[in-house]
Amino acid sequence: MSDNRLLEIRDLHVTFGEGPDEVRAVRGVSFSVGRGETVGLVGESGSGKSVTALSVLQLLPYPLARHPGGSVQFYGQHESGEELLGAPARRLQEVRGARIAMIFQEPLSSLNPLHSVEKQINEVLLLHRKLGRRQARERVVELLELVGLPEAVERLGALPHEFSGGQQQRIMIAMALANEPNLLIADEPTTALDVTVQAQILELLRSLKARLGMALLLITHDLGIVRAMTDRVCVMRDGEIVEQGAAKTLFRSPQHPYTRELLAAEPKGRPDPADRDAEPLLQGRDLKVWFPVKAGVIRRTVDHVKAVDGISLTVQQGQTLGVVGESGSGKSTLGRALLRLEQSTGAITFGGRDLQQLGTRAMRPLRRELQIVFQDPFGSLSPRMSVGEIVGEGLAVHNRGGSAAERRAVIGRALEEVGLEVGMQERYPHEFSGGQRQRIAIARALVLQPRFLVLDEPTSALDVSVQAQIVELLRDVQRRHGLTYLFISHDLKVVRALAHHVLVMRHGKVVEHGPAEQVFDAPQQAYTRTLMAAAFELRAEV
Repeated sequence: MSDNRLLEIRDLHVTFGEGPDEVRAVRGVSFSVGRGETVGLVGESGSGKSVTALSVLQLLPYPLARHPGGSVQFYGQHESGEELLGAPARRLQEVRGARIAMIFQEPLSSLNPLHSVEKQINEVLLLHRKLGRRQARERVVELLELVGLPEAVERLGALPHEFSGGQQQRIMIAMALANEPNLLIADEPTTALDVTVQAQILELLRSLKARLGMALLLITHDLGIVRAMTDRVCVMRDGEIVEQGAAKTLFRSPQHPYTRELLAAEPKGRPDPADRDAEPLLQGRDLKVWFPVKAGVIRRTVDHVKAVDGISLTVQQGQTLGVVGESGSGKSTLGRALLRLEQSTGAITFGGRDLQQLGTRAMRPLRRELQIVFQDPFGSLSPRMSVGEIVGEGLAVHNRGGSAAERRAVIGRALEEVGLEVGMQERYPHEFSGGQRQRIAIARALVLQPRFLVLDEPTSALDVSVQAQIVELLRDVQRRHGLTYLFISHDLKVVRALAHHVLVMRHGKVVEHGPAEQVFDAPQQAYTRTLMAAAFELRAEV
């Protein structure tokens, strides 16, 4: 490595705050990246991965963040290396985007919403290469074609929000590659993307790396991506690297207990066998949710967005129907429509009753039996309410639980059932981790003893180990209470661990529907096979 090194981090320390409030985010991290090498920095949220990467380019919020010790040596232009930690701002500006580039997890948050795509890529070129406008445009077109966006050439004046998530990430990659850097740092570049788009972005990064000869520092908590993409792996926990080594060796024989724990944490197993004779609990027939597209001065309806377009389904008592598909396929709209949270046409039957014929007042008693858990627990939990108030709100609305003391006991039992403590009732959502907040959201739904529960991407924002815990929790709750689930997700590994039946959606329609074993092991439709390949083949061990 010493003859081929490009980046060498030695004994890096990062702290936030001072005195008794000081947080030691990174503690003595050391690793290196060789020329043309892909190194994976893996660990759960809060382990210090992103803080370490941001330290390379001095992008942390100073003076809140400080470096009590350490060294970041870069060998891109000097054989003896140059120290980036504490380097002058002018020199750092020369390195950023030119020699070392970075792409971030959420592209829409990183792109300026007021500037066109061309202007944002141009900015990088004009800053570092001093190109003229015509030369810069030619380079922008070349870059967009390089990252697989030839159609964007006709949309150079378009704003970021006019592109899909996958296209936005490709634009970010084009910006990062504009000056052909020696090192590309990719911080969770696929977390917010659908499984098929994830596969495309990862394949793009792999091909560009080979074509341009650059090194790649890949930061992620997805072990499947690390296994498929990296040459070496560094495993982080609580601000420290607990293990590092060649990817094949580390995955074959991990040495540290935490690494073994991470590798064992991916959602596994299958749901309890389905009762083939179970009664249908909820049925939808020819469901449609069409949103009007209005135009003109008088706002006349000229077209419709067909979010759900004629879907029929049956969910049997005590079983789980997994609904999968890419973003925009209509999964969440379907879930909300079945709960009468979205206006729809078609028949919805729950326990033998036609929900579409019920008014708001008649629906209210049934709301207790029909509950939903949302994707983002932090967004769906009121920051001004304590956990006890959040979980107990439904009891108050439906006048259940008895006296205040009895209601508190009911809330405590609901929290215990999802693996939390009774004494947590007085705390607030911001005091909990992402996994704990999701458990609170599940407790809020379970406290009313529902019969049918819609779970809308409840694990997508969670670390792999927390995902596994939530999956096991949901299986256990279903086993004990005979609950019926509609589980919405684009993570096929989680769906496989939970679902008895699977419904595949695309553009508001059903592409394929059947028993989980059949859909996963012998998909009939080309689109389903594409989804399965993107989810499992890319992550197969190399």
